[in-house]
Amino acid sequence: MKEQLYTIPVNDAFDIDCECPLCQMYKDIEDAALEFTLGPSYMEDDIRMETDKAGFCTKHIKQLYESQNRLGIALMLHTHMQHTTKSLEKLSKNQTVSKKSLFQKKEPSSVTKYINELNNSCYICNRVNNVFKRYIATIIHCYQHDSEFPDKFNNSKGFCTKHYGMLYDAALDVMSGTKLTDFINSLNNIYFTNIKRVTDDLEWFIDKFDYRNEDAPWKNSKDAVQRSIIKTNSTFVE
Repeated sequence: MKEQLYTIPVNDAFDIDCECPLCQMYKDIEDAALEFTLGPSYMEDDIRMETDKAGFCTKHIKQLYESQNRLGIALMLHTHMQHTTKSLEKLSKNQTVSKKSLFQKKEPSSVTKYINELNNSCYICNRVNNVFKRYIATIIHCYQHDSEFPDKFNNSKGFCTKHYGMLYDAALDVMSGTKLTDFINSLNNIYFTNIKRVTDDLEWFIDKFDYRNEDAPWKNSKDAVQRSIIKTNSTFVE
């Protein structure tokens, strides 16, 4: 299949020697989203409307802060705080406070609902997840229509548990028959084979701390902890 613009990041990620190509894709999208957010875009009205409403999660506000563009963060936080305050003032004034009986189920207030939604909202998370969903669909598409991609898929080092599950569900949604069976069999084989490989490396890393193995070679276990964290928590660590 001729390589298209949307397939390039997928093929590039699968060409990298890593424990989960999807984690690599997610990181690349996230890095691009952070750069976009603190670029000239934050001065655009439509982008500011989105950041004002969604805000940022704890992880991403820390990453934005570390970028050193303090003016950009200040401008976004200022209008976001104004938007939040205005919304809460309106909800608070319209909230009816009444005493509940002992056996009556307490419903969350409109103020509580708004704050809960805000606490689970992030402009960057939204932007990343929207792109990432398309990449998941692209992987399934490439597996079905790109004659070279299945070999690349099968020769990868597998996936983290989170992204294994996402691929599993995506396949069930759009594939059927022998194609679905073939994909799920390949996915299971890749995932479980490579999870065992990393688990074995981690076990040897642990065994190396036994004095009886002090002089034994490390084999492939020196970075077993870092690679295990990718498999279990879908994140990279130094």
